[in-house]
Amino acid sequence: MAKTKTNQSRMYVPEPPFRPGDTPDYSHISVPADHTPPRPDPMCDDHETAEHALKLIRVMRFNGDTAGEWIPGLTADVKRKMLHDMMLTRAMDERMFAMQRQGKMSFYMKSAGEEAVSVGHAQALRDDDMIFPTYRQQGILINRGASMLEMMNQCLSNSGDPLQGKNIPVLYSFRKHGFFSISGNLGTQLIQAVGWAMAEAYKNKDSIASTFTGEGATAEGDFHYALNFASTYRAPCIINVVNNQWAISSFQGIAMGEGESFAARGTGYGLATLRVDGNDALAVYAATSWAAERARKGGGATVIEHFTYRKEGHSTSDDPSKYRPANEAEVWPFGDPVDRLKTHLIKIGEWDEERHEAQAKEAKLFVRETYKKAEALGTVDSGPQVDDFTMFEQVYADPPQMLLEQEEMFKRELG
Repeated sequence: MAKTKTNQSRMYVPEPPFRPGDTPDYSHISVPADHTPPRPDPMCDDHETAEHALKLIRVMRFNGDTAGEWIPGLTADVKRKMLHDMMLTRAMDERMFAMQRQGKMSFYMKSAGEEAVSVGHAQALRDDDMIFPTYRQQGILINRGASMLEMMNQCLSNSGDPLQGKNIPVLYSFRKHGFFSISGNLGTQLIQAVGWAMAEAYKNKDSIASTFTGEGATAEGDFHYALNFASTYRAPCIINVVNNQWAISSFQGIAMGEGESFAARGTGYGLATLRVDGNDALAVYAATSWAAERARKGGGATVIEHFTYRKEGHSTSDDPSKYRPANEAEVWPFGDPVDRLKTHLIKIGEWDEERHEAQAKEAKLFVRETYKKAEALGTVDSGPQVDDFTMFEQVYADPPQMLLEQEEMFKRELG
């Protein structure tokens, strides 16, 4: 006789608020009107930033005005450079995405909606500060003056690829620009950044490290190892969590559960914590400047949560229409980062629609012409390619016998 089921499992799995076909409603997310919280002294005790982990640092209002204690003293020229770099990042993303769809490369990841996070952050750091990024911070490279041609060559895996095909597209490596090699293994860069920062402190240098992770990878052990070491040794480091609401196809609640914020995790480790509007380039700059000053003066690490939204798919391998409403990005209550900085510059009389349109066209032209040069060096399916035998080089200082044997086998297979 079959037993009667009397209990249901108490197992709980968080669910996103909206699914495909739903009408997204973000009324549960309050947009702060008074631009709280206040700006404390960068050398304050870590517990004095506990409220900053739950509130939201903002500088720009939607009408272009600025308000609050976090307004950075930036010149109009610096703000225009930030706008330029954000627009150039977006133009490159659009071109490379289209080229992937045409079969010119295997893979690509856009940063649409997150340009303020990378550009605003990079603008606030020194050139000798080391960045340990993840795969959606190409704006940092553009802000630091990296060669777009080299970036494109790496994505195309062509004869001009500076990495000789040893990494997949968008996992850039630019040592000369303080941009640590991106790893496809989630979370590894976090503890590496803390270790690098500890080494700089040991050598009595005042360079700092800054590392990025998506909110999904905060569920990785490396995130917690990094926070623990950073707290114990007061590592001069900034640990950035880009909360763009989606980790591939799982929403942010899978990594955070019903927690109030990702920044609050830093509070538990005794670290200073800030939560910032990631679509507000000036707020990102201000929060980064605060954290950098604290790190350089011996105050230790800061966890910054950048509250933003991934406007498009996780990558060219992803179809976001399978797990979220089609218009969700359009109704995100914090707007578009490029439009917000543009509106601010117009409001203060340092920009106009005509110049903005001209700059957009200039960015697209520059990207198009640069891509032509890259394509002439080959793509993944045509033209000059990376020499096949580079796969056996620059991996070991002294190649092991097994690798030498594999190289000989490969030669024979090629005839």
